[in-house]
Amino acid sequence: MKKRKICVVVLGRANYGRIKSVLQAIKEHPDTELQLVVGASALLERYGTVVDLIRQDGFEPNATVHMIIEGENPTTMAKSTGLGLLELPTIFMNLEPDVVSTIADRFETIATAIAATYMNIPLAHVQGGEITGSIDESVRHAVTKLAHIHFPATKLSGERIIKMGEDPRRVFVTGDPAMDIIANISLELEDDIFEKYGGVGPMLDLNEPYLLAVQHPVTTEYDDAFRQINETLMAIYELKLQTIWLWPNVDAGSDKVSKGIRVFREKYDPDFIHFFKNFSVEDYARVMHNSTCVVGNSSSAIREGSFLGVPAANIGTRQSGRERGKNVMDVDYDREEIKDAILRQIDNGKYERQYIYGDGKAGKRIADILAKCDLSIRKNLSF
Repeated sequence: MKKRKICVVVLGRANYGRIKSVLQAIKEHPDTELQLVVGASALLERYGTVVDLIRQDGFEPNATVHMIIEGENPTTMAKSTGLGLLELPTIFMNLEPDVVSTIADRFETIATAIAATYMNIPLAHVQGGEITGSIDESVRHAVTKLAHIHFPATKLSGERIIKMGEDPRRVFVTGDPAMDIIANISLELEDDIFEKYGGVGPMLDLNEPYLLAVQHPVTTEYDDAFRQINETLMAIYELKLQTIWLWPNVDAGSDKVSKGIRVFREKYDPDFIHFFKNFSVEDYARVMHNSTCVVGNSSSAIREGSFLGVPAANIGTRQSGRERGKNVMDVDYDREEIKDAILRQIDNGKYERQYIYGDGKAGKRIADILAKCDLSIRKNLSF
């Protein structure tokens, strides 16, 4: 029997972390052939050259898409999406996939969805139906309305997709594939991450307590990004706690967040903060698991954090409405609130694990469904 060709499009650092187990499951499935397209910030050195990690993991891209325009503002986001829409149809025409799969809500994701559906290629969407606010939510729901097969991470997300008029027979609650990685590796932290990933700043003693900071710009608040990141930086500086800090993503406002970090680093030269561009999926899970608190606004603090029971101080509006566990404490962009939340979370210690986003078997479920499900491009509202 001819293998079904599944084309997965990866457009960023978090994209890859959330889809890696799906790539592996499709690659190993006897009835599917993996096609991989890598693009956007996943190709850029300043965001950690994720494509290199992808290749190290044994996945060779069938095609790459350079589509990011410098500027990190709403205009360049729109233009970058347009470039993706210009390039992806040619790639899909050459690869001739049976299904295109995209994930979550990166702003570039809409280009994948439009290209596939206009070309009459069935579209599978992972992690639809979630609520967060900002442009991410608009993109996520738009992709849901273009998609033909849905793989929400939670039961509630699946119910929302059905309420949006999607056929319940095409909605499969699989869990979040990001949990698969955590569930199947040793979470013991190796002592060579500074050697492996370089970064900027002093060597830290990771046998002692440390924070993990990951704060991205909020696209609908990008003009305020410099002030927002400065409040977080000053909160950690005033606490004088060891911190591993990850560089922000490519969303509008990223240049302001990056500038805030550079200005802070040059002014204060902290001897307890080390800045990294990126980690492998596995090492990121290990760094998070062994931290005393995750600080910032990354969804990983909510998703993987609940699975690991790691305390999180979630700052601002970027994750507003997302399903969360007891491990998350929400605060505003205020250094005093942030300091208080960090200290309270450290005092609380590890939380009991919660499996809100799945049990670590999502990748295989998704691959099995993609291998066997009926592929139809017909769309009707279903109520």
